[in-house]
Amino acid sequence: MSNQAEQNFAGKVVIVTGGGGFIGRAITSAYLAAGAQVVICGRRPPAQPIAVNGRQAYFVAADIRDPAQSQQVVDATVAEFGRLDVLVNNAGGTPGVEAATAPAALTEKIIALNLTAPLVLAQQAYCAMQRCDGIGNIVNIASVAGARPAPGTMAYGAAKAGLLSATKSLAMEWGPTVRVNAIIVGLVNNPAAAEHYGGAEGYRNIAAMLPLGRMAEPEDIAAATLYLSCEQSAYVSGATLEVDGGGEVPVFLHLAKS
Repeated sequence: MSNQAEQNFAGKVVIVTGGGGFIGRAITSAYLAAGAQVVICGRRPPAQPIAVNGRQAYFVAADIRDPAQSQQVVDATVAEFGRLDVLVNNAGGTPGVEAATAPAALTEKIIALNLTAPLVLAQQAYCAMQRCDGIGNIVNIASVAGARPAPGTMAYGAAKAGLLSATKSLAMEWGPTVRVNAIIVGLVNNPAAAEHYGGAEGYRNIAAMLPLGRMAEPEDIAAATLYLSCEQSAYVSGATLEVDGGGEVPVFLHLAKS
């Protein structure tokens, strides 16, 4: 994979949903460093503006679960920069909740954020991309939870599995003018989530179990995102790129060694 400095996004306009968040900030910074104009959206602006090489991310306040507000993000992007080339459906997440006791309203909210919203925004972005020259690109940020059992986050896993399926369908429907790809994100190094893994020691043990011996950094996800939306991947569409350090080793192998 070429490094970001070799990927030229000058003249390109990119939307990154959740672009001020932990992974989103790295994706936003990478596109800015590669020469793009970047629009980020969220319910609140980032604590610190995101700027690289004299370019600052343009923030639009929006709850993307509301189709009218997500349309406003697309409209504001085109009004400000005149075009839209790339959409990164990055916003998402979930609280931990047992499937047997999850309130129906919470399940609906999780699916709305992680599946319905990116699908609607993809439609809206597609329409805008049809009015521009060149090939449009949509990158859906999915999760390993959508590719294997996700106990404790059942609705989230189901939503991300749906997003992976939709990626392939949209790639077939929208080619050749728009490419659509997805990234399956594995475990990411986020110190704020250390307690979820049993504290610092548990965090280190889980990282050591991965084939590459570490969790992903946000910049790893950003590099994959740029690759899937740049000229080097011009014949890649409907693909799912696993960025998980080789995957989670089956538990029985560790039990067999203990």
